[in-house]
Amino acid sequence: MKFSARLIKKVAGFTLDVEWEINREIVVILGASGSGKTMTLKLLAGLIKPDDGYIFLDGESLFDKSANIHLPPQKRILGYVFQNYALFPHMTVEQNIMFGATGIAKDKKQELVENMLKVFRLENFKTRFPSQISGGQQQRTAIARALIRNPRALLLDEPFSSLDNPLRIKMRECLKNLIKRFSIPTLLVTHDILEAYTLADRLLIYENGRIIQQGTPQEIFQNPANEYVRELVDTTPYSIFNQKEMF
Repeated sequence: MKFSARLIKKVAGFTLDVEWEINREIVVILGASGSGKTMTLKLLAGLIKPDDGYIFLDGESLFDKSANIHLPPQKRILGYVFQNYALFPHMTVEQNIMFGATGIAKDKKQELVENMLKVFRLENFKTRFPSQISGGQQQRTAIARALIRNPRALLLDEPFSSLDNPLRIKMRECLKNLIKRFSIPTLLVTHDILEAYTLADRLLIYENGRIIQQGTPQEIFQNPANEYVRELVDTTPYSIFNQKEMF
């Protein structure tokens, strides 16, 4: 499955202009705040319309300026996990997950929800509200909701930002295993280099709305393209581990 895009968007003096292609892999978008990372996800999801470019997923056009195609979000069948998870506070864990099953036949919904509760180890919390579960459980609920419709790609915006460090480490490994299990193109936004190194099959380095380097974590950490990338690398596990241990 191929997911490719050329995205051009101008907003208040800022211009995003990026182009990439990914397959069934985890690609992490890494960069400073305001570099266009979250905007990229919103453009892909159809929450914002690009000024120009295209978005193709598995041979289907989700957006194509030249052909005047712009599918609404509900027709793109993409999973989206927001930075704050965006769980409904008045709904239980089970109800939040079921909300993601919009468009699925009623007789199949409950079976799918039960399966997601099992996969994400949430069976014992299904009747609880978001305020009654931990940050990690909230995260798993949000991801389960995003995946219940069997989306063709998954978009994650800073999924660990609200978790403390010990839980972050645990949830990174959990998330990576789950994504590999579902085997779909995945784009994850972060400004945390250790997070990027831990999760990414490939990295896209953003600076001021442009991709200035892309490659595997090893390639980028060993051969940063410029001083900006080098400064990002300086905050990586190099300060904790030596190169042999990392690679």
